[in-house]
Amino acid sequence: MGRGNKKVHPKSRTAAFKASEPSEIVEAPHSFVIHRGLTCPYITDLTLDFRRIMEPYTATNLREKRMNRIKDFVSLSSFFHVSHMGIFNKASTQLSFKVVRLPRGPSLTFKVHQFTLARDVISSSRQQMIDNDHFKHPPLVVMNNFTGDGKHLKLMATTFQNMFPSITLTKVNIGTIRRCVLFSYTPETKLVEMRHYSVQVVPVGMKRAVKKIVKGAIPHLGKCTEVVDFVTKDGFASESEAEDDEQSHVVLAQTLKSKGNLEDNKSSIKLHEIGPRLTMQLIKIEDGLLTGEVLYHDHVVKTEEEKETMRKLVEKKAKQKEQRKKEQAENRARNIQLKKDEKRAAKRAEEGHNDSDPEDDAEYYKEEVGEEPDEELFKMEAKSSRKRPKLPGGMKFKNKRAKLDPKSKKTNGKPNDYKDRRPKFDPKKSRKSK
Repeated sequence: MGRGNKKVHPKSRTAAFKASEPSEIVEAPHSFVIHRGLTCPYITDLTLDFRRIMEPYTATNLREKRMNRIKDFVSLSSFFHVSHMGIFNKASTQLSFKVVRLPRGPSLTFKVHQFTLARDVISSSRQQMIDNDHFKHPPLVVMNNFTGDGKHLKLMATTFQNMFPSITLTKVNIGTIRRCVLFSYTPETKLVEMRHYSVQVVPVGMKRAVKKIVKGAIPHLGKCTEVVDFVTKDGFASESEAEDDEQSHVVLAQTLKSKGNLEDNKSSIKLHEIGPRLTMQLIKIEDGLLTGEVLYHDHVVKTEEEKETMRKLVEKKAKQKEQRKKEQAENRARNIQLKKDEKRAAKRAEEGHNDSDPEDDAEYYKEEVGEEPDEELFKMEAKSSRKRPKLPGGMKFKNKRAKLDPKSKKTNGKPNDYKDRRPKFDPKKSRKSK
């Protein structure tokens, strides 16, 4: 038989897998979205809805357990090209949302004031417009009113933008922009509103009846004798198909796959909210991965001296942590060596190498008691063992019968059959005996 396929080392297989990925996927920002804290079915649904927003560059079917820690996800981030992680943390009094830049920070903590699930938004809308094909491409990010004094606003806007892939205007395909995510900041209340929309492009400059036929909808021709009557009599069209505002009209630079949207023609842009909704407030910005120096805090304002004191305290804690890690590594190595020595000593004791010396015992008795011990007390005796002496190699199986070879009638030069062992009948010898 021929040999099987040669096994490939895991590191080589991983390197080959990474090399096969296109650069567009590798360079795109990927994300993990998880939830921590108290269990709540609504928070679980909100986590799944937020993963839906981050598609396609996110772990949609990520399964998490209570035993998992943040460092477990951080350790996997480099292999899956994960750059951001969103964490919904449910406490007894409030819900917080944290956005972390992997692997070293910074970390932004938001307080969630209100949220609405995607199923509730879709069920409340008059015209539902959602398709699974819309989630095959990343959404368009729109930032509104993130201007003003304070570096925290700039950092917050940059973090939201970097969570999604960037768009090059000269190379982008307009047909791939099927969704839109809006982040709107209100300076008076310091609240950030997040909305998620589905984008629909509709041709403009047609009668409502013609537009309905172009879209592929089946018209109601019960009151018409011919199709011409439906086209000429515009009143039979639905009243909900009124003309849009002129501000939503644009001239397309490319021809879209949807019917009626041609290049250099006017089309109307319609947005349909598909959820979820989030209303949150920035509370804290930390320099590291959920730890480190606090760069911004909404409730606590510190002076430069207090910041310098806190910075020194953080550096001191970091040094102490490194020292503890070093000591733990040394203790671990020492314990492993001690266990090896104990095993070696126990093995020697079993073999009889660790027997005590009678002379040392006599000296110890003299120091403790103050007089010479009796001669027979620590007398040298021959080693006696209850174990059976080991037999030589050739005598181990002396009572064991030799196996017979079925092909040959002899074993070790002797007959192996009872009939062969009987003496043969000789008539001459029998006559002499008579």
